[in-house]
Amino acid sequence: MKKTKVNIWYGINPILGLIAMFVTQDIILKIFFSKKKIINNSFSFPINSSIILAPTHRSRWDGLVLTMAMGRRVTKKDCRFMVTKSEMRGIQGWFLKRLGCFSINQLSPSLSALRYAIDLIEKGDQLVVFPEGKINKYGKNLVLKEGLFRLARLATKKTASIIIIPIGIAYSEVSPKFRSEFCLSFGKPIAMNDCLNFTINEFNKFLHEKMIKEEEIALKNVGR
Repeated sequence: MKKTKVNIWYGINPILGLIAMFVTQDIILKIFFSKKKIINNSFSFPINSSIILAPTHRSRWDGLVLTMAMGRRVTKKDCRFMVTKSEMRGIQGWFLKRLGCFSINQLSPSLSALRYAIDLIEKGDQLVVFPEGKINKYGKNLVLKEGLFRLARLATKKTASIIIIPIGIAYSEVSPKFRSEFCLSFGKPIAMNDCLNFTINEFNKFLHEKMIKEEEIALKNVGR
């Protein structure tokens, strides 16, 4: 009799999750960075809404600092990262799978990955999507990928309350060095229902402007 293959990359290993949270937030980030600042512009993060976090992507540190700012300790929810297939390879991929990350082909996303992402949104989990699609170290003016808008628009058929939060992440050095500083600036939440009549290009331009505005605030706070 054939054994059914269990797809474990969808789940978060609770023990590994706690260990990773302690090691990254209480040891690595505290030792490596000398100062951190989080700017939320005095608004309350939506509690009863499905949240999609849309940060700028400047470093491999982005995932860790974002989890510290919006992870389980702050929002009582895990950050569920949508990443590229290349990031899910080897030892790194082994850990990422067990920490709730999942891969998606940006050019031709599979139905299973899209359905899973929509399920996360419907359940009210925090989905993290880097709209630039890759690390954009020097903050070049890239055209945002279409995936976030398509995904959020599809998800509105399942749930009416979807909020997208533009986030700017900045470091005191282009390539973060030991004892560097970092800052995250959170923009005003965008209600997806207010954007359903946008074209993809209109939405991406709107979101990109919000992300860059927050990044500029973050850059000023780290002296750049």
